[in-house]
Amino acid sequence: MPGFSGKYYNSVDSKGRVIIPAPFRNILLSNYSTRLFVTNAAFDKCLLIYPAEEWQRFVEKVRQLPQMKRSVRWVMRRVVASAHECELDKQGRLLVPSALREDAGLNGEIVVVGQIDKIELWSREEWDKEMDLAKVDRESYEEELALLGL
Repeated sequence: MPGFSGKYYNSVDSKGRVIIPAPFRNILLSNYSTRLFVTNAAFDKCLLIYPAEEWQRFVEKVRQLPQMKRSVRWVMRRVVASAHECELDKQGRLLVPSALREDAGLNGEIVVVGQIDKIELWSREEWDKEMDLAKVDRESYEEELALLGL
């Protein structure tokens, strides 16, 4: 099954809707239902959009984790508790709940990013900060990724 990849610049309309890029819509319509789950990322100031089937896989993984660990409780509170079930409309738009738009600072220009099994929504400003190459510890990342086989 093809994964979500690519980066698209867009904006949030006055009603809080985001257009899901055509390549992502095609993957959704060919491989998933139109039910999506939108939620906060655990540590980044962005939103995650999961097809319902991928969200179920994520929830099952979380369910298997030791619930007494602080890190697991953080994910439960930050990611699981903020999840909203949404549906793509006929024009390929997604109405992002206002609380989530506020959490991620989405109110104008956005970046829609494919992440294999999910889609990320970033404000353009936060994306640019996150992707600033000057902040990357390149040597450390290269070593770590080499150990992972990349």
